[in-house]
Amino acid sequence: MSDNHTHPLVTDDHELATWLATTAGARLLEVRANGLDGSPLEGKALKDAGDRAAHDLLMRLLAEQRPGDAVLSEEALESSDDTAARLAARRVWIIDPLDGTREFSEPPRDDWAVHVALWENGELVAGAVAQPALGETFNTGSPPVVPPRTSLRPRIAVSRTRPPAFVEALAAEIGADLVPMGSAGVKVLSVARDVADAYVHAGGQYEWDNAAPVAVARSAGLFCSRVDGSELTYNQENVSLPDLIVCRPELADQILDFVRRHGTD
Repeated sequence: MSDNHTHPLVTDDHELATWLATTAGARLLEVRANGLDGSPLEGKALKDAGDRAAHDLLMRLLAEQRPGDAVLSEEALESSDDTAARLAARRVWIIDPLDGTREFSEPPRDDWAVHVALWENGELVAGAVAQPALGETFNTGSPPVVPPRTSLRPRIAVSRTRPPAFVEALAAEIGADLVPMGSAGVKVLSVARDVADAYVHAGGQYEWDNAAPVAVARSAGLFCSRVDGSELTYNQENVSLPDLIVCRPELADQILDFVRRHGTD
């Protein structure tokens, strides 16, 4: 088993995000099939091996491709010096090397992802979300074309294990069906794929959970905001970003109105 991936310098940030997410996804498929040394793993050992292998690979490739940029990764604990450097940086890559570790550890589930986003001067400017088990990488360089809605009733993507009670109430009010699935990135991209029509979340996430998915969703023309309608902002000192809405634009007013009236408790 090897992670000695090499690649010529990629000058376009959209292409780089796409290649990074795809390459890390391929590495994760190797780990899922064969472990780290040819001995298959399962459960927590597989989760840990996947997290570490994808993180190490992405960090090495970013150091080679963009040595002057800062990186914010779920798998790296920042010191106060790291945070200060990141906040002072003009460009920051925000990555989640493996989003949906539980689903990754349950073959043949495909609802796990790799997130790679670039923040520059206050904005998300590039991003890619790989769903390796589907063989797909959604990206801002070639934004997804959202197909016409095929469901008569709206569909809201929710967590497999802990759907928020307020989302159940929202679904009841607007006549929507709940669609359980894993990774946050998979939920966001399900809206672009016409698997769902909205993803509404409150209850805790971090910047790496949704930066790349939001970048891709925005590029596809989907509505993205905090649950109160305010902007999603990134590269903050506190990297908690606990809530968001991603939906087809025509559903945004209904969802925001519900949250204004009922809150998320």
